[in-house]
Amino acid sequence: QVQLVESGGGLVQPGGSLRLSCAASGSIFEINSMAWYRQAPGKQRELVAAITSGGSTNYADSVKGRFTISRDNAKNTVYLQMNSLRPEDTAVYYCHVNALAWGHPTPHDYWGQGTQVTVSS
Repeated sequence: QVQLVESGGGLVQPGGSLRLSCAASGSIFEINSMAWYRQAPGKQRELVAAITSGGSTNYADSVKGRFTISRDNAKNTVYLQMNSLRPEDTAVYYCHVNALAWGHPTPHDYWGQGTQVTVSS
């Protein structure tokens, strides 16, 4: 089993910055990809940013140029640096990991519990 622990959310003013962290632990054999999703009030969950084991990244159009996803392989941790935050960025942000765990024949999807990001004056 794989566990994801998120941190870094909070309240920030428009134009401010936050850095989200997500640490994966447990019986991890190999991590294939890591990503951040978000769900705003009254809206569907959407992909914000993703990074593969090879380092390839992709971003939602709404956050390109403002957000940066990165990883620390030694710590099994993924980060989301969020700059120039806007009120429309307000959402619960969820960490997602696709990983192969020890004792499992195939990779599975794992989700963090979510961390609240609120952008408001």
